[in-house]
Amino acid sequence: MDRSIISCIQKVVLYETKARIYVVGSNTTETQFRVLKIDRTESRDLVIHDDKAVYTQIQIRNLLTMINHGNQPKDVKSDAGLIKTISAFGIVGFVKFLEGYYIIVITQRAKVAVIGPHVIYKVMNTAMIPIPNDTVKYTHPDESRYKKLFESVDLSSNFYFSYSYDLTHSLQFNMMPVDYVSNSTDLGQSEVYGIKNRSAQKYLWNKFLIKPCKHILHTDWFIPIIHGFVDQKHLCIFGKALYITLIARRSIQFAGTRFLKRGANSEGYVANEVETEQIVHDASITFLDRTKLTSFVQMRGSVPLFWSQDVSTMVPKPAISLDQKDPYAKVSGHHFNQLLHRYGSPVIILNLVKKREKRRHESILSEEYKDVVEYLNQFLPEDQCMRYVDFDMAYFSKRKNIDVLSRLAKIARQCVKKTGLYIKTMKPVEEKFWDQEELIGFHGYRNDYGCLQTGVVRTNCVDCLDRTNTAQFAIGKAALAYQLWALGVLPKMDLEFETDIISMLEDLYEAQGDTIALQYGGSQLVHRIEGYRKINPWTAQSKDILYTVSRYYSNTFTDLEKQHATNIFLGVFLPREGKPNIWELPTDYYLHNKDLAGVQKIFRKSYSQWWDLPVFRSLPLPYDQKKKSEDDSAVEKFHDTDERINHFNDYYRPFELTVLKNHFTMIMEHSVRNYKPKSTKDDSPFSLRLTDRNKGRTKKLFRHTTNPNLSGKDSTLSTASTGSDGSSSSSEGMDMEGNFSLSDSDVPSQSRYEKKIENSSSKWTMDPSYGLNICPPSKHDELHYARYHQIGDQCCQPAGYTKKDTSPVEMNYGSFHLKYWLPLYSQYEHGGSLKTGFMPENQPFPESVCLVEINENEGSEEVNRKLRETFHIDDVDLVLKLRNHRKSLIPINSNITANSKSVPYKLEVVRRYQNVTPKRRTIESVAQKETVSIKKKYMELVNRIQKLEASLPELDKKRHNRIIVEVESLEQKLDFLSKRLNETDQVKWKGMFKKNPLW
Repeated sequence: MDRSIISCIQKVVLYETKARIYVVGSNTTETQFRVLKIDRTESRDLVIHDDKAVYTQIQIRNLLTMINHGNQPKDVKSDAGLIKTISAFGIVGFVKFLEGYYIIVITQRAKVAVIGPHVIYKVMNTAMIPIPNDTVKYTHPDESRYKKLFESVDLSSNFYFSYSYDLTHSLQFNMMPVDYVSNSTDLGQSEVYGIKNRSAQKYLWNKFLIKPCKHILHTDWFIPIIHGFVDQKHLCIFGKALYITLIARRSIQFAGTRFLKRGANSEGYVANEVETEQIVHDASITFLDRTKLTSFVQMRGSVPLFWSQDVSTMVPKPAISLDQKDPYAKVSGHHFNQLLHRYGSPVIILNLVKKREKRRHESILSEEYKDVVEYLNQFLPEDQCMRYVDFDMAYFSKRKNIDVLSRLAKIARQCVKKTGLYIKTMKPVEEKFWDQEELIGFHGYRNDYGCLQTGVVRTNCVDCLDRTNTAQFAIGKAALAYQLWALGVLPKMDLEFETDIISMLEDLYEAQGDTIALQYGGSQLVHRIEGYRKINPWTAQSKDILYTVSRYYSNTFTDLEKQHATNIFLGVFLPREGKPNIWELPTDYYLHNKDLAGVQKIFRKSYSQWWDLPVFRSLPLPYDQKKKSEDDSAVEKFHDTDERINHFNDYYRPFELTVLKNHFTMIMEHSVRNYKPKSTKDDSPFSLRLTDRNKGRTKKLFRHTTNPNLSGKDSTLSTASTGSDGSSSSSEGMDMEGNFSLSDSDVPSQSRYEKKIENSSSKWTMDPSYGLNICPPSKHDELHYARYHQIGDQCCQPAGYTKKDTSPVEMNYGSFHLKYWLPLYSQYEHGGSLKTGFMPENQPFPESVCLVEINENEGSEEVNRKLRETFHIDDVDLVLKLRNHRKSLIPINSNITANSKSVPYKLEVVRRYQNVTPKRRTIESVAQKETVSIKKKYMELVNRIQKLEASLPELDKKRHNRIIVEVESLEQKLDFLSKRLNETDQVKWKGMFKKNPLW
């Protein structure tokens, strides 16, 4: 039996003296301690000592007391010998620029996800503390600039870690047993194996920071940190808790910004490479070895060719150029060999780059990319070949009668079938499970307890941002249907868009897309999923333009500094005294292509065998998982009660006081609490929630979104059309090219908007998976529930509270439902004004509601009449008023804006003129003053406009003069340079490196 090892250092305290820094690390219960000693008298080097000893609480207290007494000055009576500097949750690493070293620690963290008993934290704040003391500190004028560059990589933005779960690997890899453990028989009684995976270096963002002392310190001192995106949502199905987790890992290789990092480097690493893992697991059981797990992995990355875009000219779309010819696809071969090594086969390439253009721009990449894949495939067996799928997403999104998401759904379903997904069950899987109709054509590596994913879907466009994110959502949607079906909660693999479950998934992928776009492109997503669904194509056009401008500004003015910061943070550039600084280099091309700089040589054994032989022999399984050896994991023996493998105590923390309402699982976004419309009693996340499309209203009821709605027009609507004007009917069969075909049976024949809403929850059954079949409650059970619900309400009321006879009114405006508390009209309070607000803040709504049906074209008189009839208000002297949460009056008509249950409107019933005290005044004089004031303001505006119009010629003249001066200055510089070049050309060579310098 094996369990993952929990880090024994989850709390860190730094103490310092004049000569040393003492780092004291402890576990969560503060029963075991370790100590690091760092020398502060070295100005340049890092001298650090770890005695590898484990101390108890008493021993560590005595040690610190002894250090304190030993460092106190004899002539001063104080406790200044040992000073506590800072408390933290872990060490990120050490870094050095031109002066001494700094230690970086995590000072704040926040829970963002839970996978079984493993908690994933987000870094919220860090501290960077210099190690050398002031007496020996060496100063350099460029140190502050390097430090500022390093700190511009905000560690509090989208960096994640876990003390017990390896975030650099997929769930499938983490759950694979180690060969040594599986075949070992030397375990004693009450002993278990503890396993700690070695981090995947490709996704370890503090790899460079832990390098100075990686082989000196205990492994628990450092926390593996990934960069990207992590989010989680709670899916409730008949009370069964399922967690949907999305993890995006950014690669550290060839990392950078949008226009400065394109294509691939000489080692086969591509720009903007991100691995996305979609995990769905049964959270009703805490421990992963006893519950059902599913996961699906896909990735994105730039086209693996030598290509770039010229950013010297300020244009929105710089021209694409292929920088080098690679006739034997050496770089692409390196890249796809890495994919086979990590994911297995088949590798499905979904290329979204444009093919149909009047002026060749993106199609340059499409043609070369397809040729490279065809060349590499001829050296692989047919069953292991890469599948190339070409889908011109921008072209089809322009066609009015073509649904892009439907076409992507066809491709996505076939992709998921070809690669399979990771499934782990609690019981052995029988053969008849795989014979079901839903799994016909489903691949993957089957085993006794489920299935392993073999291969990966690699998606790309030009930027790998907007189009790629929408395509990955479509693939994730297809994979989610298989995952839910495998967990036994979905009868058939068909998920509709207008459902709560797809709304949750869409929010997850849009949040991921926004995060990756900000990291790589400088702005949030410009073209969102709703844009490609052609919902609200015009209302969000202003935001589309805003984020396009923001991305253009970032790419033009801030990307270079961000690239410098990334190169410093990842150790691509090492500052050296006497060498050029990073901002003095004309390019960082040679930093990312080390073989061209002569630093590293990359050999290719054969022009045909572009894959490694061990990788090929392990196919279709990934080489990393075919044989998970001790080289990939650290294995130790533990007693089964040891704290380092006790996941129960680490997750539930019985030694701490836990407030239930503050617990992470209580504040996690919930399918019922955050997504279900408040107007329906159907809690099923698979039920259709239709919107009023006939009236042009597409707002979802009480929809909660993780990110602001930025979805405007699709990518082809916001820019000038560059495609051909051919009809859509002539391109029906041209959307894909590849080695597998799509059958019509894979796509639902009925439109998602034409399907009738039905409560199909009664057809769903959990009996095959969990031995429990859900059925409606009996009348007796409902009475018991109502009784205890009433008791709970009475117990939670404040002292002296008297419940009033109230009921919520629901106003139906087509697709809008307005709910707010309205007391029944019975008596006057507060001077004849009957107001809401008597109910407590968190008072739940009763089951019965009064429905007021109001049509969109009705006026205020009709709305008032219906409200009076509902509440039996016959007194004509009573006036109805609505106020919002800011206590501002709202007109009562058919245009009332939708609100939410948490922020309801308030209804006032006031007698006419009851609070009015008439005063004598002259209406004519007031009107005259107002008229004079308005005329005065109008004349002021006219004068300002005239002054601005008069100043336009002068401004044009100044602008023209400035341009003339700049042109003359440039001409002088060109004349100077041409003279120098002529003088240099006249000098004769005297040997290598003996030509006179240019200046």
